[in-house]
Amino acid sequence: MRGKTFIADTVNLSLQNNPSQRLALSLPSRMKILSWERSRWILVRARYAIPVTMLVKGRSRERKGVSVKQCNIMPFPSRKTALEFFSGIGLARAGMQKVGVQTIWANDVDETKCALYEAQWGSSDLVCKNVFDVDPGAVPTADIAWASSPCTDLSLAGKRNGLVEGRESNAFFGFADVIAGMGDRKPRALILENVCGLASSHDGMDFRMVVETFNELGYSVDALELNARRWLPQSRPRMFVVGLLNPLGGGEVDSSLRPDKLAWIHSDESLVTHVTPLPAFPDLKSGGFTKLAEKLPDDDPRWWSDERVCAFAKSLSESQRSRFDHLMKSRRVVARTAYRRTRNGVPVWELRDDDIAGCLRTARGGSSKQAVAFLGKGKVRIRWMTGLEYARLQGAGTFNIAQFTESQVHYAFGDAVAVPAVSWLMRAAVLPALGGASDEVVLREAL
Repeated sequence: MRGKTFIADTVNLSLQNNPSQRLALSLPSRMKILSWERSRWILVRARYAIPVTMLVKGRSRERKGVSVKQCNIMPFPSRKTALEFFSGIGLARAGMQKVGVQTIWANDVDETKCALYEAQWGSSDLVCKNVFDVDPGAVPTADIAWASSPCTDLSLAGKRNGLVEGRESNAFFGFADVIAGMGDRKPRALILENVCGLASSHDGMDFRMVVETFNELGYSVDALELNARRWLPQSRPRMFVVGLLNPLGGGEVDSSLRPDKLAWIHSDESLVTHVTPLPAFPDLKSGGFTKLAEKLPDDDPRWWSDERVCAFAKSLSESQRSRFDHLMKSRRVVARTAYRRTRNGVPVWELRDDDIAGCLRTARGGSSKQAVAFLGKGKVRIRWMTGLEYARLQGAGTFNIAQFTESQVHYAFGDAVAVPAVSWLMRAAVLPALGGASDEVVLREAL
């Protein structure tokens, strides 16, 4: 019966030290009562109307109007809270929410991203303005501050003007100014997410500047490289700089998550760093895109014309054409992503040889969107990657995107962080240092 869910209107509790005293909680509609019969635990979780969460241990329960007699009442640990800088469409929020962290304030300057954010999360927590114009006094106190700062000037696909001179990437310093302005209210943890190009920008000096800035704010630093491919069929390596006021050290420098371009900070005595002890992490996925790809009807106008498909095939190099023909002759239909490149001044298409999507990008800084080719059983059909596929590849397939154009969705999701990468990072490198964990972890330990 573990994990069985049912609905109740009222929970009647009698206090163990005074059986005659009773406590009644009126539950809002569709509140879930999660019961674990084996251990006689009932978790009462108020999801909507009342912010009450507690664990109740007792000897009996009834399906209608659940009653627990002779019981202890134990407050459930309160959720950690977060600020989401450069929030985009709120995928960091989605990842943190999955581990019990509640976002209470968010900020972005891009109107399209703010509109997508509001469609998913509402507008009450969102401040849509330039981070340099944010008043630190108006930012609520929280445990965590997440910042997915602009990568345009740091990406290998961009002009690489860097952190200081970059017109957009210098927004990192606006974020740092807000944290500094919060004074004693500053969060206990800072997380900066960006492209891996940050590590090499200006020969590593921009990365050093980030670490030094965190140190000046009072935070010890660790840095990890996580690829969304560990959870999703998308190759999307990103670096995460984790700053903690009270870090947990004692970990080992593992080159698979801390390559040399990041690990050097731990041997530089001028920097304050820590090596987080990490749990096991998933291997890189070898497939999954074909299963994830959206299945469009044959008459959908998004399919390319025969002439365009022929032009695609003619642009392929000899090795690419060999791969194309082999897949087309296979007995099953597979989906493969393709990018348009310029080789020796000539535009060509290049098809991936694995069942993994390339890194999602926005149509900026010289990057292009991906095409999806369905090959097999002697046939081929090609179209652009859909907005829903962008969302699925970021771990957000249920996001509310229906009211937005494909180009808006491509733009917003191509510039976002993968949801499961955020969740794993929070569980592994942030929450343990804050003396808290997700609802799931706390409940498992209690049981």
